[in-house]
Amino acid sequence: MIHAERLWDRLMRLSAVGRQESGGVTRLSFTPEERAAKDLVRGFMEEAGLSVREDEAGNLIGRKEGRNPQASVVLVGSHLDSVFNGGNFDGPLGVLAGVEVLQTMNEQGVTTEHPIEVIAFTDEEGARFSYGMIGSRAIAGLLKREELEHRDKDGISIAEAMRASGLDPDAVGRAARPKGSVKAYVELHIEQGKVLESRGLSVGVVSGVAGPLWLKFVLEGEAGHAGATPMALRRDPLAAAAEIMLVIEREVRQTGTAVGTVGQVTVSPGGVNIIPGRVEFSLDLRDVDKAVRDRVEQEIVRQAEAICRERGVRLGVELLQRIPPVVCSAEIQAAALAACEALGLETITLPSGAGHDCMQLTELCPVGMIFVRSRDGISHNPAEYTSKEDCADGANVLYRTVLSLAESA
Repeated sequence: MIHAERLWDRLMRLSAVGRQESGGVTRLSFTPEERAAKDLVRGFMEEAGLSVREDEAGNLIGRKEGRNPQASVVLVGSHLDSVFNGGNFDGPLGVLAGVEVLQTMNEQGVTTEHPIEVIAFTDEEGARFSYGMIGSRAIAGLLKREELEHRDKDGISIAEAMRASGLDPDAVGRAARPKGSVKAYVELHIEQGKVLESRGLSVGVVSGVAGPLWLKFVLEGEAGHAGATPMALRRDPLAAAAEIMLVIEREVRQTGTAVGTVGQVTVSPGGVNIIPGRVEFSLDLRDVDKAVRDRVEQEIVRQAEAICRERGVRLGVELLQRIPPVVCSAEIQAAALAACEALGLETITLPSGAGHDCMQLTELCPVGMIFVRSRDGISHNPAEYTSKEDCADGANVLYRTVLSLAESA
């Protein structure tokens, strides 16, 4: 059994890094706050008896050797970066539970056939650059150098931020793992929903992950005086944007499974007495069924084009990312379900609506996830909370799952 108090203490210590007055946490990629978090977790990894390194993409990795150092590695982990004003558990639980699993193995003298690595992936959230999963893309060999030109609100590119953090953006290709070098990837994560809580369960086994599709809509009309321009003569991109947002809500709701979110809106010039001339807004569209998601996307864009034509507004739609849904490995699901049974924990299988780093690793290795209960289903919010007991249950399931995978042929 893992050391529940130690895991909780480390979670609380990490939660102080990037703490906001609101009580939330902001740790964006390649910032001093993220660096402080990595340094703290590096110390935890060293306390656990792991060899620690940081790769060319900034992924922090702690390794426990196996009986066969040449065997493929079992990866376990998550991320340390956060959204703006986020919570204490989204990401850190998976990393620190991974450290705890390996420290418990070392303390109990457990050596597995396969080596095991715990990894804190760089920038899973994408909060700073609107382009996430940087570290896992790099590990999978999917990160292209030109993608490092995505910029934050201050105009700083990912490449520039990497250089400022002491990394060479031209070397990110060296972070890629060769085919066959990774046996499996397993991640413990908070559910970020209410399914487990509604069933009275502390732990769930993830069956698959919905694929996120991110679009940016850019609408250009004509700025003008708010008092001197008659309504019939206006080319207002904000009015068009509002109409499109209602289309998004309507089309997504009709599926019964998809979700769509407009999380960013920029209005220019932004004066109280000025008709807007330009509006940009984001769309995050997800479904576990790729065909459903893509059909909804096409219908939204079709109706958006019609709305803008009618209003005399120019429309541009930019694809930020398109990630296919993921089916979790049957072997990993079976190992996690067996772990729950051995621990006397009732469980269910359930899909993940949120995206995770495992989505980038499917071509590299089998992937799987374990969920723990989220209070009130709240996440990406200072009120995000998972109890000490649920964290421990999840970490114990992770321990047995990783042990099974690292011992099996």
